[in-house]
Amino acid sequence: MSATADFDPNSIGLLDNNIFGLPFDAGQSKVILLPVPWEVTVSYRPGTASGPDDIFDASLQVDLYDPDAPGNWKQGYHMLQSEEKIYEMSNNLREKAEVILDAMENGLKPENDEDLSLMQMEINAGCAVMSDWVHETTLKWMKQGKKVGLVGGDHSTPLGYIQALGEMHESFGVLQIDAHADLRDAYEGFTYSHASIMYNVLKEVPAVIRLVQVGIRDYCDDELNLIENSNGRVRTFFDSDIKTRQYEGASWKEIALEIVESLPRKVYISFDIDGLDPKLCPNTGTPVPGGFETEQIFYLFRLLHASGREIIGFDLNEVSSGDTGEGIDAITGARVLYKLCNYLAF
Repeated sequence: MSATADFDPNSIGLLDNNIFGLPFDAGQSKVILLPVPWEVTVSYRPGTASGPDDIFDASLQVDLYDPDAPGNWKQGYHMLQSEEKIYEMSNNLREKAEVILDAMENGLKPENDEDLSLMQMEINAGCAVMSDWVHETTLKWMKQGKKVGLVGGDHSTPLGYIQALGEMHESFGVLQIDAHADLRDAYEGFTYSHASIMYNVLKEVPAVIRLVQVGIRDYCDDELNLIENSNGRVRTFFDSDIKTRQYEGASWKEIALEIVESLPRKVYISFDIDGLDPKLCPNTGTPVPGGFETEQIFYLFRLLHASGREIIGFDLNEVSSGDTGEGIDAITGARVLYKLCNYLAF
């Protein structure tokens, strides 16, 4: 019997079902979602390790009709169970990272302290274990013919997945929606820092022939130098430049088409929720004034799909509901995730 035989898409989301209240198991689903509850290297506020569970809970409130992709959900979306070992490892290493960060804020360098240096090595090794696990897990599902989306966690989580895609595809581009450039080399001494994800992608995944960044508004001199000296491999649409062009008469359509034309035929989407206006994600780890409305990004996705480009995967990261669990963060994340799933399912 079909998984949807007794399923009413217009009814309340059932707790016994999976993501978005859908009745599909992994075998019945075209899109597999891998939750990665990880936040070891966050620089400011914690909470993103709970992001996958928060999004799952909020997803039951998402109506299934999407005018951009009506009925795509019928192909099946399924979120895997969170791995408790990953969550526990994150909590353990996060405590040690906080010790290091507190010491650094007081002027102490880990390389000058044996205990701090050992902790830093342990954290880097643990982050590598997480990345390897993501690589193996995503590769396994892709080899079964599934399309995969990753749900973090902090933005360090998708490196292993992007490496796996590099083994499955000869070349592709990354569309990064983000407030931050994430091009720092081992930020704060952490090789796999959330602020180093795109630096590591460029370094370790030669199949990524173009990185197109959109909404960047918080970055350092080193990151700007890397962008300017990338020989075109990195194209950055800074938030201030986008806004200035709009103030002076350019339409979002005009700018969005330019973004799309900067991408190769195959595209991976890396969506840090802080790329949006922080009113939509006030509890994210490092909010930055500025950013987009969700509909602006959904319009960009619409143009990306209409261009004939193939979306080969995505990650959604940095969603946090904060200490109280209140706010719009999780429902924003759930709606962004649903849109990403719908476009991946084409």
